[in-house]
Amino acid sequence: MSGEALLNAVRAGRTVEAAGLLDGMTDGERRACLPALKELRKELRTAPWNAESRVAYPALHAAGAACHTGAAGAATWIAAADMRWSQASPGVLLHVLGDRESDWLADLTHRLAGRPVTSRLPFALLSGLVGLSGCEVPTTDAYVQGWFEHIGASWHSGGTVVQRLRKEPHLPRMIAALFESLEVTGRITWLFGDGPGSWYNALAELAEEGDLDRKVLVDACVARLLRGGVPADQRVFLRLLSSLGPTREEERERTSDWTALACQAVPAVAWHAQSVLAALALDGELTSRQLAEMSSGVLFRTEKKLVRAQLVLLGKVLRHDPSTADVLLPAVAEAFGHEDTEVQERALKLVERHVTALPDSGDARDRLGELADDLSPGLRLRAQRLLGIEALGSASVVQEEVLPPVPERARLATAPDSVTELAEEVSALLASGGGVAAFERTLDGLVRHAHRDRDALVEALGPVVARFWWGDGDSRYSNAGRHYRESPQGLEVVLATLFEQIDMDTLHAAVQQGTTSGNCHHSALSRAFEARLWEVSYRLRADPMPFLLATPTWDTGLLEPDELVARLTEYRRLDARPGTADFAQALLRVRRDDPATAAAAAARARALGSPEGYRLAQWLAAEGPLLPESRRRTSGVRILLELGELEDIQGLFPPEFRHLGRPFTVFKDRWYCRHWGVRGLQHWPAVVPGRRELVAARLLGDISTAAVEDSRADAAILPLLAEADGEAGEALHLCVAYGLGARHPEDRLAAVDALLILAARGQLDAGRLGTDIGELVRRGALKQSRLAESIRTAAATGAYATVWSVLRDLLPVLLADLAADGAGGGPVRGLGELLAVAADCAERSGARGDLAHLAGTAERRGSSKVVTQARRLRTALTQEAAA
Repeated sequence: MSGEALLNAVRAGRTVEAAGLLDGMTDGERRACLPALKELRKELRTAPWNAESRVAYPALHAAGAACHTGAAGAATWIAAADMRWSQASPGVLLHVLGDRESDWLADLTHRLAGRPVTSRLPFALLSGLVGLSGCEVPTTDAYVQGWFEHIGASWHSGGTVVQRLRKEPHLPRMIAALFESLEVTGRITWLFGDGPGSWYNALAELAEEGDLDRKVLVDACVARLLRGGVPADQRVFLRLLSSLGPTREEERERTSDWTALACQAVPAVAWHAQSVLAALALDGELTSRQLAEMSSGVLFRTEKKLVRAQLVLLGKVLRHDPSTADVLLPAVAEAFGHEDTEVQERALKLVERHVTALPDSGDARDRLGELADDLSPGLRLRAQRLLGIEALGSASVVQEEVLPPVPERARLATAPDSVTELAEEVSALLASGGGVAAFERTLDGLVRHAHRDRDALVEALGPVVARFWWGDGDSRYSNAGRHYRESPQGLEVVLATLFEQIDMDTLHAAVQQGTTSGNCHHSALSRAFEARLWEVSYRLRADPMPFLLATPTWDTGLLEPDELVARLTEYRRLDARPGTADFAQALLRVRRDDPATAAAAAARARALGSPEGYRLAQWLAAEGPLLPESRRRTSGVRILLELGELEDIQGLFPPEFRHLGRPFTVFKDRWYCRHWGVRGLQHWPAVVPGRRELVAARLLGDISTAAVEDSRADAAILPLLAEADGEAGEALHLCVAYGLGARHPEDRLAAVDALLILAARGQLDAGRLGTDIGELVRRGALKQSRLAESIRTAAATGAYATVWSVLRDLLPVLLADLAADGAGGGPVRGLGELLAVAADCAERSGARGDLAHLAGTAERRGSSKVVTQARRLRTALTQEAAA
């Protein structure tokens, strides 16, 4: 009867009554109630989440915890996720568990404390169990975080943080645990705010009073900083260390620690460590060897502020004690290899100032000579003259141009022979997205195997399509047709058709009417690509094709004319009907740049006597591929392109393909666009291989947003466009220009790759690209600071002559604007960095000549980066070659 009464009380949510019933039960009676409580829990899991079902959870939570006689089971029940939001209060749980033995409670305590922080167990429960059991306080992440939040959130009980900490019996153990946990610190960083009542001041005050061991805290702070971590966590321990106020003796004892932090820690910590070491060095409490060791690491850091501060420190020490030159000047010369030429020049000036303190020969001079090879070419000659090293002349600094290998076309492999292998490739393609080659051979494989044995193909693809929402659905109730009508999602529409999840009415309408999308900038490309997918899907159900005609020969999308003739011949033999869209795509892909091959293939095609053969022969005899006329249009700060009509992609082509040849305008084609982040973008260049300008012009608006509106990943297609076939014209160069000024590094890197690929293929018009970039900067579409990073990255690959050829036409535009601002006008941000890259490229490529407006910039007063680098560039361009 007691068990039934307990179950009724729990179901009704009468927690107090349930707790009273549990008090009078033996362990055996409690265990007997457990199965019924578990059944009730299962029932509540499937019940609607409303007030009626929630009312039972607190009582169920307490009763289940009490009826488990094993600590492991009780811990699992208490921490269960399904009861986390309506659990019993800590007081009730402590009451129903209070009659357990201390060892059992200790076991339960440590099991609960060992749960992840995300379990969100109340700290009141954990601390109460510690009190009941008398066990040692846990130092797990969950307990430590709960303790800190408990102290920080106890303001309502009165007193400051330091006053509340004084009452804590486990204070030293909890504070020590803070330094050990990597997870807790990030979760409680918000507690460590500013103000007189902050944790920093509280811990420092307790250390001063002796409640905490001050030396232990200092050691723990330094150890945690050495351990590393995210900057937010590091700032907490750095601030705590500063609050503890280490003495000069304590700082001197940790010299090696400061050195390691200055060389490797996050910038804020490194700056602090550098300042501590600087004070020691200037007071003579740091040996020259120690300072040299520290400098070797700091001067390799990328933070210019740290590097410059270190050079200033070295200069002060050398000025105070010239006898340290033999040790410190080689350390200064470590900065000769820094990526910033300004840092290199600062280091060289420091060496020039103190090199007289070195003997005429010795290890120090030899080391300076070795490190001088890392300087930029102009500074290297200066260092060689300084050190008395025989200069090899300016010819020695000219470096061979390094460009990536020219991408080669790869022939597509044949479709997989077995359905098992095909299913594996379909699965891989769906997971990765794949490129043109993988997609086309897989699509062709689906068509071939569906023609041979559709049932075997469907059986093999069963596990693959199980991932789709329609994979186990009834086609009578599936809305897959409506879902894919707007966008076929690549192979997905073909797979859904194979499994009869799309009805014939939808398939027929898609083939007859085309896509439902509006006229956006991308619709011409997407319509042609998707028309073929819908046709393949329809024919799978109505009249399977033996194979596809438009499967390309090469991974760029090109199709060899002989191969297309052979496929049409086989279609003729099988008396198969070619797909309209498939044949249209084959025509656009067939290669026509070799007149002799095209003429021979045209004769064989005409001999077939079929309509497709005559059409192919006519296509091969025509001139192509042609590009439309283009003209520039401006839209706000952007420069975009409009295209004229292409008559050859009209006439006998299906309606969905004729859009490719129709005029493309900037301002009219602005209807609803569904292509943001669309999959399959990589396939669009293969729709019109040999005419990538058509693709580039339609994607120009998207790629421009990466620079103008700071969008992400819109420039990712640039390397594919650079590798594609066809003329690299105005549209592609504008795309690269926008990509170089993109907001996000991954987009800029894609543009750099495209630039280098075009250069390697001999298709880069550097003058056009430089002029376009200059015009876009002048209009405000591109930021010079971003351009500088992109240009520097391209030059760092070894393409110095290529980069210089671009900058040669870009810099006069920017320098002219600077000159027009007058002497009082401040230089635009990033111009100094661009001039620095230009100077480096000119020095390394041996460029010579005059650059408009450079002399006026170099003759300006002051030592700003723009003026300094303009002088360096002028020197490089006017330097006479050695005889």
